[in-house]
Amino acid sequence: MGEGGRSEVSGQEELDDGAALGRSIRDARRAKGWTLEEAGRVAGIGRSTLSKIENNQTRPSFDIVRRLTQALEMNTPQLFLQSGQTGIAGRRDFTPKGQGEVRETSTYLHELLCSELTSKRMLPYVATITARDISEFETWIRHAGEEFMYVLSGELTFISEHYRPLPMKAGDSLYYDSGMGHGCISTSEEDAQVLWVSLE
Repeated sequence: MGEGGRSEVSGQEELDDGAALGRSIRDARRAKGWTLEEAGRVAGIGRSTLSKIENNQTRPSFDIVRRLTQALEMNTPQLFLQSGQTGIAGRRDFTPKGQGEVRETSTYLHELLCSELTSKRMLPYVATITARDISEFETWIRHAGEEFMYVLSGELTFISEHYRPLPMKAGDSLYYDSGMGHGCISTSEEDAQVLWVSLE
């Protein structure tokens, strides 16, 4: 999620992966009213390390990103999507059925798939949509990149800030700009389940 050795990017410049991650972490920390010391203590990392991450002066490991997102309750799986720039030509990652990394939010239950690779351009995950009303979302979900969604089971409504609510059922698919505010709610008796692929 970004590259080390870069100075802080101003709000007027286009953010790269590392700057976007740093800003997201800083915003989440401030939303909790935590100092760098407090957030670092909860996440188990040093104050100076956290400061460097927020200012895009270092590239954090996957484990540190995981600890920060858990400590700050940053529930967007896209935060685990790291830059695809790598010199490795042949890579693969495998997740046995039902053994993905689970990330639960107040509205979704995510199972991150093939999460061992720390440098990739896409993030696949299966999500169970537990929300039943858009009021359950504190704010729009939005993040850099694009997203593909395929409904595996149940029925849902995809709600976004620029379009009318879109009813979807098993077998339906959608590709959209994930920078557009959005959210999904289940409309079937059972929780809808979807396959999401996020692209940087």
